[in-house]
Amino acid sequence: MAQCVQSVQEFVQDSFVPMVAVLCSEEADRITRKNNLNFAELLRPFCRLTSEGHIRDPNNQVQVVKNLRICVNKVVTSEGTTSAALNPAQRLLLNEVVLSCQPQEGAVTNVMTTGDYELNFSATTPWFEAYRENFLQSMPAADHEFLNHYLACLLVVSSTEAVPVEQFLKLSQEQHRIQHSGEYTNPKWFIPNTLKYYVLLHDTSEGDEQRADAVYEDMKQRYGPQGCYLLKMNSRTFSAEKDEQIPDPWSQYLHKNILRNQVSKVTLSKCTRIPLSSDVMSGSLENHALLLDTANSSGSLHTLSAVNTDLKKGARDPDVLVVGAGSHGACLTLNDHDHIRQFVQEFTFRGLLPHLEKNIRQLNDQLVSRKGLSRSLFTATKKWFGGGKVPEKNISEPKSTCGLLYPPEAPELQIRKMADLCFLVQHYELAYSCYHTAKKDFLSDQAMLYAAGALEMAAVSAFLQCGAPRPYPAHYMDTAIQTYKDVCKNMVLAERCALLSAEILKSQGKYSDAATLLIKMTSEDSDLRSALLLEQAAHCFINMRNPMVRKFAFHMILAGHRFSKAGQRRHALRCYCQAMQVYKERGWSLAEDHINFTIGRQSFTLRQPENAVIAFRQILINDSRQTATQQGAFLREYLYVYKSVIGANDISLPQLPLPCINSSATRVYFGHERRLAEGEKQAATHVSLDQEYDQDSSAMWCHLEEQLVASVNRGIVPANFQTTQCCLNNQTDNLCHPLAVVEEPIIVEITFKNPLKVSLSLSNLSLLWKFSSDGTSSSKETKTEDLTEETITNEETTAVGYFMLYCLRHSVDFFLSIGHQTLDLMVVRGKQNLKILGPRLNLTKEDKMLIRHGPDRRLDPIITPPMPLMEVFFLQFPTALLCGEIRKAYVEFCNVSGVALCGLRVASTHPDFFTFGSQATTPLTPISPNSAENCSAYKTLATALQPGSVASEVLVSADDFSQPSGVIEIPIDGSTLQSGESTQLPLWLRGPDQEGVHEINFLFYYESTEKGLKISHRVLRHTVFICASRSLSVQASACRSSVPPHHCQDDKGSGGTLVFVDVENINTSEGGVREFHIVQVSSSSQHWRLHKYINPDKDKDCKLGSRERAKLCFRATRCKPHQATLDAVEKYTFADLNLGNERIISSSTPCGDFFFRSSSRTSSIGKSQASLPTEDRGSDITSIVKKCNDLDLNIIIIWKAYVVEDNKQLILEGQLHVALQTIGKEASSLTPKEEAQEMVLLKFKSELPPPVVLPCAELSQLIKTNLHYPETYTHPFVQDSLCLVPVTLTLSNCSLAQVDVIIDLKHKSSSPESLEVHSSFAWVGQTQYNLQLKPQEVLGLSLQACFLRAGVYNLNTPQVFAKPSEQSAMRETSQQTASPALIIINNTCEACWPADRRT
Repeated sequence: MAQCVQSVQEFVQDSFVPMVAVLCSEEADRITRKNNLNFAELLRPFCRLTSEGHIRDPNNQVQVVKNLRICVNKVVTSEGTTSAALNPAQRLLLNEVVLSCQPQEGAVTNVMTTGDYELNFSATTPWFEAYRENFLQSMPAADHEFLNHYLACLLVVSSTEAVPVEQFLKLSQEQHRIQHSGEYTNPKWFIPNTLKYYVLLHDTSEGDEQRADAVYEDMKQRYGPQGCYLLKMNSRTFSAEKDEQIPDPWSQYLHKNILRNQVSKVTLSKCTRIPLSSDVMSGSLENHALLLDTANSSGSLHTLSAVNTDLKKGARDPDVLVVGAGSHGACLTLNDHDHIRQFVQEFTFRGLLPHLEKNIRQLNDQLVSRKGLSRSLFTATKKWFGGGKVPEKNISEPKSTCGLLYPPEAPELQIRKMADLCFLVQHYELAYSCYHTAKKDFLSDQAMLYAAGALEMAAVSAFLQCGAPRPYPAHYMDTAIQTYKDVCKNMVLAERCALLSAEILKSQGKYSDAATLLIKMTSEDSDLRSALLLEQAAHCFINMRNPMVRKFAFHMILAGHRFSKAGQRRHALRCYCQAMQVYKERGWSLAEDHINFTIGRQSFTLRQPENAVIAFRQILINDSRQTATQQGAFLREYLYVYKSVIGANDISLPQLPLPCINSSATRVYFGHERRLAEGEKQAATHVSLDQEYDQDSSAMWCHLEEQLVASVNRGIVPANFQTTQCCLNNQTDNLCHPLAVVEEPIIVEITFKNPLKVSLSLSNLSLLWKFSSDGTSSSKETKTEDLTEETITNEETTAVGYFMLYCLRHSVDFFLSIGHQTLDLMVVRGKQNLKILGPRLNLTKEDKMLIRHGPDRRLDPIITPPMPLMEVFFLQFPTALLCGEIRKAYVEFCNVSGVALCGLRVASTHPDFFTFGSQATTPLTPISPNSAENCSAYKTLATALQPGSVASEVLVSADDFSQPSGVIEIPIDGSTLQSGESTQLPLWLRGPDQEGVHEINFLFYYESTEKGLKISHRVLRHTVFICASRSLSVQASACRSSVPPHHCQDDKGSGGTLVFVDVENINTSEGGVREFHIVQVSSSSQHWRLHKYINPDKDKDCKLGSRERAKLCFRATRCKPHQATLDAVEKYTFADLNLGNERIISSSTPCGDFFFRSSSRTSSIGKSQASLPTEDRGSDITSIVKKCNDLDLNIIIIWKAYVVEDNKQLILEGQLHVALQTIGKEASSLTPKEEAQEMVLLKFKSELPPPVVLPCAELSQLIKTNLHYPETYTHPFVQDSLCLVPVTLTLSNCSLAQVDVIIDLKHKSSSPESLEVHSSFAWVGQTQYNLQLKPQEVLGLSLQACFLRAGVYNLNTPQVFAKPSEQSAMRETSQQTASPALIIINNTCEACWPADRRT
């Protein structure tokens, strides 16, 4: 239960206090009315004694009475029987008490955190305490107990009476008549000889004080000094000390009794049943569905208004309560307050307590005297003779309730009287003993009402005993409550018993038992009682050691429902609001809807439309699981309340909950929308709201922009560089203010969602924006043009149009205004703010502990001065190409702004895909695309094909083509494009080397001619997709020529290399291509060149059909010595060998451009740099070995294909590149596919690194050998048996280091080639040589071979061993030999001999 102001002991003691009646003469009542009080009310603030009292119990033991309070009431007589339920007037009184006690704003609240719940609820429930206090005070006096019976009567007479003693006599007789005449059932008196205490009231401002003293002396003689008192009062006059502030201790007591006294004057016959609600609704709301039922009663508002009218009349009746314009006690001074306090103390200590002590002794003596008889005999006598008990007389009452009535002299009632007297004087031990004894007697007589009362008070007495000698018997209370409810049908007594027991259980920490008890007391006969008890049960659940939060909320909902039925709408609203803290955002959507709907209705009925709008709004914005019909009902309720709130006020529109705006999905686009294609022109794609954001794509564009900016700033990206973001969304970096250009549109895309199953129609949508210049705080709200109507159907998400915002300079703020929402015929106006939360911060510890969001400034752009704006169009731009195909297109640049632009550049993800050509080598091409229909993209020269012709050579600098940074400067005239100007440039394209669909991205960069602006540059994006089809596959390889150096006249003794080019048509007739023509083979290298085309079939053209293959053979030689000087290191030699009647100049655009951009050439740059001679290369054995076979020769295959499309023959051209790096190693134009790595077993121990093994294959190629000899030799073996043939062995050092060579002629080969021919010959002369060859030195060694007979012999038997001279520790490696050197030895026949020889 909620916390109470009093302790439990104080509450229980104050629930049962001695009752004192008051009878006043008319003159005495007139004196007290000067203070707007009657005499009973005058004493009420002073009825609690501040000092201790003492009595002696029957055992003559002193009993201390502490903190005693008495109850003084004016005698009000009434007739009628005691009812088991409250009458309608008392019900109305309790209802009004609860209604008038509402929680104060700013009152103390409990903030509880349990689990993941954080609750805020009332620390106290003063309305419940007020109800409980008034309920206990309004309980009728019962016959089965005496706690509410009057013990004494104060007879008050004024000293101004003519004969005060006669007035005392009249009042005494009146009291005796009321008590003993039997005419009145109320009030009830405790004992027959009620204590009469005589009070002489003296008005100091009017009466004669001496006469008053004299009368008082006479009274003491008549009634004794302990039976009378002289009370002087009204010492204060209105004229004296007007400014003196006297406290008013009566206000806190009297406001509780105003309604009680008013209700007592109401004539209940005017209504059959009093409704519990007093709220009066306005006429405009009478017929609306939001009005709640008035408390489940059969009464009407008219009936209640009649009662309220009587209440108002009663308030003006002086007999009920005179509440003047002044405060209470206006004629009393502080001394008068002390006199009243002293009077109450004197009456209690000298009159009341001795009287109670005397009666306790008398009752005890009577009981002791009766105990002389045997208890069993006494009981048996009662059973046989009835014990003087009166049988049941009222047949209409239940027999189980009043089937047994005890006469006043019955010993059981005497025990109960003694127990009640002991309880009132705080002698709880003796009271418990008497209650326990009486309980047994009542149970044995089956007097259940009496037994329940004894059980109740026995339990209370046991709890209040000091030192707690026995535990609190909760089962006594449970039995008493059950008896009151089920047997006696008396809910009033059961409720009192439950209130007491619940407080006691709560004080012992037994909140669960208290809650169970309170819940059991709920019933349908009283909604107010059930509501209050359910609320207290909810507080019990939340105050447990382990708080039961959901039970707290559930019972708060039940309490709110019963409050609503009782007409207590404010309390119902409070209960629902407290329960909402538990159910909110916990997934209990249906419960949330019910609570919010009830809160909305209650708030609207209580004339709190703003709160009602908020509650109904929550129903609509949550993910509702209601049916479409229910959602429509919720929406109608909301629109009705909403319209009543806004009325005709269109100036400040409130927020609308629907449709839901996904603020984080808001996208902002800066700039014009791109123009679509115009005729043959294809506009650059750039950025649009139709494109989805991709993180990888954004990173790619950022990288390209960084390349462009770095190329402008000497290779360095500035520190303040910001990537250009034309379209901002929830995935872009929105920490900085975006930059927008003046007079350029800003497009805002807003995503709406309709969470309901009811369609919404939106119209007159417009953006509201604010503009502030130069950081000033003043701003003006402006509206854009309205948008056309848009309908959002059930649970649909849509992006409504594009909101165009034309802004001026500097900061801009946005929020969205939705014009009309239509459901049926209900139209409302409102707005919705665009408030975007930035990304959640997660850097510091505080950020991780709390939920913090960074800024999101996508809606706060900074407006900058005018900037150039460029549009790009492409003409004749293909969508499909063959691999390596060259196509010529045109690009048009248009400056559509009023500012000139310059610094035009472009970067691409595929820089080898296109070229604008180089200034020095660009061929003359038609300016207009229409005049270049069948023109070749290459620069060609007409030449006749001559057999055995050598290649044409051109020396080109790489600087004329290469763009080291990958950024291409676009060559426009004057490097500036003025406002409104446009220019067209040719653009050569080359199909990718790999087949498939390729995404190729262009980023165009341009600047303003005016420097120092906030926007340093602008970019334009373009993305194309090219479908590449197969064309040709080229494999090339090289090997050393075996021709002796002195036989090759063109090599100048430098040796030659054979290059084999294998070309295959791998096209599958895609695009109508049937055959390819190889029209030219070119080479480009710094050190090598193709020299001659070796064609065994002199007249056959090189044509390749589908799946056909051709092998071409060329001789390659080193470049001329003067071309390899240091000043021409970066120059490349282009050699062209045309296979037709036209020679294509490969060193010009576009052939040369694509060669320098090709991946094969790029990969060979590093290796070509290693070919330069340096002094340190000879010391590196690895480089020495590799250099022996380095070639660095790039081959360009140029082809043509003929295609027929639409009855027109088209010529397709293309080129493929092959980079030959090493002799003996094949190279291909196609990139080899990566093979999946094989699974490797796990190794738990690190293996030793493998020893360094030099490549034997490379070491065996240090020396190149050639044998020079006659192919046929004729010798007369008959005349001379020995045939000597001269042979020259040529040794060529292929490395750049000095090499030691050993030649062994006696070595006999075991190779199978040498065994197939005769081997019976011998080398004569020196058979082993040790030589030393300088780098690239060629040495000839003269040998002689001796043959014994004719035959075919292989002379390639000398074994050559070599090693670098500086590697002294290395053993010589056997060198590879050339192919078999066969010689034919013929024997001279006899017929050919000379005559002299024949003889």
